[in-house]
Amino acid sequence: MSTDYILETRDLTREFKGFVAVDKVNLKVRRGSIHALIGPNGAGKTTMFNLLTKFLPVTSGKIFYKGEDITSRKAAEVARTGMVRSFQISAVFPHLTVLENVRIGLQRKLGTSFHFWKSESSLYALNDEAMALLEQVDLGSFAQTQTVELPYGRKRALEIATTLALDPELMLLDEPTQGMGHEDVGRVVELIRKVAANRTVLMVEHNMNVIANLSDTITVLARGSVLAEGPYETVSKDPRVLEAYVGTVEEIE
Repeated sequence: MSTDYILETRDLTREFKGFVAVDKVNLKVRRGSIHALIGPNGAGKTTMFNLLTKFLPVTSGKIFYKGEDITSRKAAEVARTGMVRSFQISAVFPHLTVLENVRIGLQRKLGTSFHFWKSESSLYALNDEAMALLEQVDLGSFAQTQTVELPYGRKRALEIATTLALDPELMLLDEPTQGMGHEDVGRVVELIRKVAANRTVLMVEHNMNVIANLSDTITVLARGSVLAEGPYETVSKDPRVLEAYVGTVEEIE
């Protein structure tokens, strides 16, 4: 396996009672790149994410991360090795402050993640690092805001900050701009570009403008199989991809 690739799958397959959701997918994600996984609804994108991060067991095939076979590893083990994901649905603690949310991600470094009886003051040592992460995602001025009060786009930025708190080598972003207005989309695109400078990003995304602006490589899934792969300029002109997106071709063009 080449050291150029941080993540690789070989004939990755997942069946649900006879239905093949992911069908012998061979995926290679190059280190330091932004790699997009796209496809029509039902193509198998989220199932792929769930297989890669061990939220679902593999029916057959292999997953290699940093050269090691992680096919049989548990989700928590994989996360500790540096592969961390976000989710389509907002996954922050709404009644904690923005700073407290990021601090939870940093808590693992203190070894106190499950020490619920410890005083909050034991976490103050993480405040400077948490603030630095918030500044990185343009949320420094919201540090003491209760998260439930944040606009939706800012919540997504907070999710990226909490993901960064786990110091990932590979970030898996599941629909990071879903449900956002134009202004928020632009902000999150710039944020992803910034945080990708020192790590690898694999993302599922429907917004083709986002894909075109961010991605080094695009893998197109259809009916659970790889339909096409390459840079946006190549993939967007592939007749098979246009056919797969019947009814939404204007988004590709």
